[in-house]
Amino acid sequence: MCVTRASGGWQEPENPHAQRMNKLIEYYQQLAQKEKVERDRKKLARRRNYMPLAFSDKYSLGTRLQRPRAGASISTLAGLSLREGEDQKEVKIEPAQAVAEVEPLPEDYYTRPVNLTEVTTLQQRLLQPDLQPVSASQLYPRHKHLLIKRSLRCRKCEHNLSKPEFNPTSIKFKIQLVAVNYIPEVRIMSIPNLRYMKESQVLLTLTNPVENLTHVTLLECEEGDPDNINSTAKVVVPPKELILAGKDAAAEYDELAEPQDFQDDPDIVAFRKANKVGIFIKVTPQREEGDVTVCFKMKHDFKNLAAPIRPMEESDQGTEVIWLTQHVELSFGPLLP
Repeated sequence: MCVTRASGGWQEPENPHAQRMNKLIEYYQQLAQKEKVERDRKKLARRRNYMPLAFSDKYSLGTRLQRPRAGASISTLAGLSLREGEDQKEVKIEPAQAVAEVEPLPEDYYTRPVNLTEVTTLQQRLLQPDLQPVSASQLYPRHKHLLIKRSLRCRKCEHNLSKPEFNPTSIKFKIQLVAVNYIPEVRIMSIPNLRYMKESQVLLTLTNPVENLTHVTLLECEEGDPDNINSTAKVVVPPKELILAGKDAAAEYDELAEPQDFQDDPDIVAFRKANKVGIFIKVTPQREEGDVTVCFKMKHDFKNLAAPIRPMEESDQGTEVIWLTQHVELSFGPLLP
């Protein structure tokens, strides 16, 4: 799969006063730097040169002070101020001048009808102070800081459940540990005319989200099941185990690929394509009015293919198969009179 994207963002609109604004910013940056240097010079205490001469004979410090010290002297700190040659590099700005004549307004400015949907609000103009667009057609996308999600790890296996991605255009492989990436997907494909106490045949599709074979068994809810409280119809599910082919992105577009022979029962399996299979279930509404809702259990196998953090010992076996049971609730809409 080839993914292409633009090499850059949208084209930035040119501001007619950009040169003047950049020059002002450069001037104030230089002015702030100059003030900072002057403050640093004032913090340094100037050394008085007459004190060593007064006590040189008494304490014999003359010869010691005449020796050159290692390191920088205080005189080198005088370089913090701007030198004489740097005065020529200072940015010179021209003060703003008031203009007596302005551009006249259009002749139909006071007569043409105003369409409020085409006029920008005050908030929209303040969000773009460099351009201050008057009409909605002059609005441009605004830069927004990148929003990322927090990193979250599983408490048991210590895998990353959600990991922040700093580059929004990155398409690197992500560790998929969300349940929706492993549980077979159940969808309604066709619904017949449902009537009270009449058995109808509904076509469902099961889709395998993983790359290996998945075995699925549909079971009816037992009596007294706390999850079976919204059911308004009786359902008859296929008694046999269903095998779903592994997910293969290339096989979906390869019409010449040889289909696998699963020896499906035509009374149960309507069709099979890649990792999707269509099955029939029988539904009998038990209420005279309201929506038709059925509930059943879906049992499927699961293999944890994620690489463990802790190294496996020699006595440990390969990937363990775990059987999971999911509660499925489907709504087929209202009854027909």
